[in-house]
Amino acid sequence: MGKFTRIDTKIKGVYVIEPTVFGDDRGYFFETYTKKDFEEIGIDYEFVQDNQSKSKKGVLRGLHFQTKNSQGKLVRVLKGEVLDVVVDLRENSDTFGKWESVLLSDQNKKMFFLPPGMAHGFVVFSEEAEFAYKCTDYYNPSFESGLLWNDPDIAVDWQLDKLDADILLSDKDSKWLGIKNYIKNKDELK
Repeated sequence: MGKFTRIDTKIKGVYVIEPTVFGDDRGYFFETYTKKDFEEIGIDYEFVQDNQSKSKKGVLRGLHFQTKNSQGKLVRVLKGEVLDVVVDLRENSDTFGKWESVLLSDQNKKMFFLPPGMAHGFVVFSEEAEFAYKCTDYYNPSFESGLLWNDPDIAVDWQLDKLDADILLSDKDSKWLGIKNYIKNKDELK
């Protein structure tokens, strides 16, 4: 048995990853990433940057992407629970404009892999959440962009009925435009 199980989603190249967890009454241990084991399950990317964030309940971040230096990401939750969401922005993809989500928590220890070309966001369900992710390219603020989190043309189900708190957005995240505007202006963003 391998150390990681890859679960395909409806978006090609987007996977839920389940690690093999070794636990007993003392606690647990698992590997979060091993290049050769990821290659065995068909994920062969070079990661160049690791990030970590902490957010409180109700924080919704996203949907972020870079118009150049697009980042693939391997994301996981160290503490708490989030709904993690991706939207396919690859021009020639059969699932362009479609979204996928997974509940990530310190309890289920699942990870979410998204290749370059995706918009990414999450909402925090627990009192707070610590979120870690590996990236395939460097953050480049000159090419930072996003999609409106509640764009009706994408219609992400953020499962907000599970949230007994108000949504907390940054000013930037409250001002992104929808996918129709992205399609109309994407050549100017490159």
